Amino acid sequence: MEQNRNMEFMAIAMKYFPEAKAKMDESGIELPLEVLPHFMDLFQKVMQEAYELGRQDAKE
Repeated sequence: MEQNRNMEFMAIAMKYFPEAKAKMDESGIELPLEVLPHFMDLFQKVMQEAYELGRQDAKE
């Protein structure tokens, strides 16, 4: 189940990646592809925590 959720999180990230990349380029921030996995790992952690918070709120 968590693997499926992570895949959904990655799909969301890829949906918004072009916009984020364009904003970073406009700001002069480089994002080499070799460091992208580190940011995607961080994104998954953030999304997992947000998911858990939403789940807890739904129980209350």
